[in-house]
Amino acid sequence: MWVCVSDVFDVKAIVKTIIECVTYKPLDQNLDMDQLQKQLQDKIDGKKYLLVLDDVWNEDVQKWLSLKNLLMGGAKGSKIILTTRSMKVAKITSNCLPYVLKGLSDDDAWSLFKKIAFKEGYADSTNSAFVEMGKKMLENCAGVPLAIKTIGGMLSFKGTLIEWQSLLDRQFSRISLRENEILDSLGLSYNHLPSHLKLCFAYCRLYPKDHAIDVQTLVQFWIAQGFVKQSNPSQSLYEIGFGYFQDLVERSFFQEVGERYSGEGLTCKMHDLMHDLAIFVAKTNSIVVDSNFSAREVGGKCRHISVNPSLIPLIKGKRLRTLLHFPNKREESQHMSDETWDSIISNCIHLRVLKLDNLDINKVPRSIHKLKHLRYLDLSNNPKLKILPKGICKIQNLQALKLDWCSQLKELPKKIENLVNLTHLTCEQCHSLTHMPRGIGMLTSLQTLSGFVVDKDGSHGGADLSELRGLNNLRGQLRIKNLGFVKNAKEIFRAANLKEKQHLRSLVLVWSGDSDDDDKSLEDLQPHPNLESLLVIGWRGDAKFPSWISLLTNLVNISIWGPSKFKHLPSFAQLPCLQHLFILDLIELEYMDDNNPNGRQGDLESFFPLLKRLHIQNCPNMKGWWGKRPIDDDNEDDTTVAFPCLSHLHIEDCPLTSMPLYPSLDELILVNTSSRPLKQTLKMNITSISPSTSTPSLPLSKLSSFHVQNIEELDTSMLDKWLQHLTNLQQLYLIDLPNLTSPPDEIRRLTNLQQLNIDGVPQLEERCEKDIGADWYKIAHIPEVTQRPGFLF
Repeated sequence: MWVCVSDVFDVKAIVKTIIECVTYKPLDQNLDMDQLQKQLQDKIDGKKYLLVLDDVWNEDVQKWLSLKNLLMGGAKGSKIILTTRSMKVAKITSNCLPYVLKGLSDDDAWSLFKKIAFKEGYADSTNSAFVEMGKKMLENCAGVPLAIKTIGGMLSFKGTLIEWQSLLDRQFSRISLRENEILDSLGLSYNHLPSHLKLCFAYCRLYPKDHAIDVQTLVQFWIAQGFVKQSNPSQSLYEIGFGYFQDLVERSFFQEVGERYSGEGLTCKMHDLMHDLAIFVAKTNSIVVDSNFSAREVGGKCRHISVNPSLIPLIKGKRLRTLLHFPNKREESQHMSDETWDSIISNCIHLRVLKLDNLDINKVPRSIHKLKHLRYLDLSNNPKLKILPKGICKIQNLQALKLDWCSQLKELPKKIENLVNLTHLTCEQCHSLTHMPRGIGMLTSLQTLSGFVVDKDGSHGGADLSELRGLNNLRGQLRIKNLGFVKNAKEIFRAANLKEKQHLRSLVLVWSGDSDDDDKSLEDLQPHPNLESLLVIGWRGDAKFPSWISLLTNLVNISIWGPSKFKHLPSFAQLPCLQHLFILDLIELEYMDDNNPNGRQGDLESFFPLLKRLHIQNCPNMKGWWGKRPIDDDNEDDTTVAFPCLSHLHIEDCPLTSMPLYPSLDELILVNTSSRPLKQTLKMNITSISPSTSTPSLPLSKLSSFHVQNIEELDTSMLDKWLQHLTNLQQLYLIDLPNLTSPPDEIRRLTNLQQLNIDGVPQLEERCEKDIGADWYKIAHIPEVTQRPGFLF
């Protein structure tokens, strides 16, 4: 469990975060301390745990003791690790001697510096003069990796001895060698940033510490403030701004760059010291307003604030250009009052960025059009918001309008075509949205349109799908809903012109309604070959999949969700980039592929060459993978076809008795299906697979997680044979297995097994009861044994 505490030591918030770390679920914001304490005790009492409290600044002994008392119920061996930059904090929280982190050794520091400073190839790492100057600069970094990376990143773009020497002579001579003044070194790197990057970095001061920063949003902020300049006509402003971000990453101003959720964009964080640097360089230009005092400190020089909404009426900053609200799970949910709206519109008329998500907003005032300089407006996560004022369409400078998770929003404002500068319009999870406004097709600058809702019966006078024709700058994901209600589908589908949208990366096609869609062919919704992700939901048309699927050679993800009439699917096997394949609720599906591999080496090497994850669920008529292949338990030909890279396989409610084998899995989930493919995999002939695969020496020897449920033929003897192969198994789930009467002997040899879950197997549960069960000795070595949901030994 990992909790970033930072400046505010809020015991209630810390307890809430600990519980969320255990459950992986957000908690109700309205729980009181007694309720939280009970939940915490349920989760950790009697259990061995490791808790990291990161970046603690609290010097109040009583606050620490109140938290410590809540954590005392853990089992013997439980540990709490606390990190802090204050020796006083370390002393009041523990009787143990603190472990003081020292800088890197000279050799390790030089190795890190050399890897970064010379990586671009501007400077010569073999030149003794560069080496000598680099080592002198290292002396001022005190072995701190962040400082080394930052200085190295700055030097990586300087290729002459004169530039290095100038930096050494003029700047490093003024830097203290003491570690607690390492900010001087970081400030040096900031001083050498180009002016546009200085503005972009300082702006990040508005984010809370340890905040997961959404990169797309950050770049849109920069664009709205005019920090991003159109230097290359062939690139969009977003592409240029994203280049700024990458430049700052290269110089180590950001870290932990990674996906927020799969397919939902990049996030990053700032190191605490970098955040401190941003506060320092921003000065009074950017302020976090979190108290009455700080609200009154917003003066004429302040341009950007992040703020607690209740304090907005106290702010008199006439020249503000940014007003951000970051929802804080440590606080009760906020509410946006009419007084707050009035204050924003009357006192902040120069705003360019306004972010008011998660504020229980139920209406937006008509006078919002007075914010004529506004470029970015975020009203997301306000589920009570039902309608937007027409005045929004008078804000002609608006570039981004975000309405995600406004679940009761019924329509977008008419005359949306007046927003000629709009580049981003997002309305994900706006389930009540009935249609798109006419004229949306005139917004040819749109780069993001997360959803398009077809007007079901035309009663709302909404736009039809043909308005997508000219929106060829669209990027990211496009979700089209209610396709089953389109009239003159063949003509309208083609008019949408999806195959010209070369920048789209993800396409979601959603049908609805009870009628068949034979006349609404997928064939006429052909996307551009650059597409990377395709999801088709609920198409009830003919049994043929569109022919264009073979042209989408860049597809990484394919998901087909029923209900549908597909009897079989096209051959996805030769799609060279496909990594994830999900097939759900295809009730009439009989087999996956009509083309059998003929056993030639070339065919085998191209068979799903990169597929990593396969999920097949609720396909009750699917008995085999190939349409013309007989099912024979003694047929060894099955061993000639295998997934070379498959790591995760989930088969549920599908009597699949014949399929390609899967020797390289990390995770296997079998629910109400045949065990035959598993048996075939375990006895497969490894040499029959292409030598180019990374298959281990024994099939399934990499498997770490195995979930088996409702497999009637599975008994103790069969499971014992299976487990002989699964030497790396760490998690085993045995659920609803009526013929499993005792744990197999082989389970005692699984020394890596960490977790065993038994549910719906009465005889097995009785024999495995802790300490007194007849077979407890077989599983006593397993750290976590669960016999009923939520009951852990």
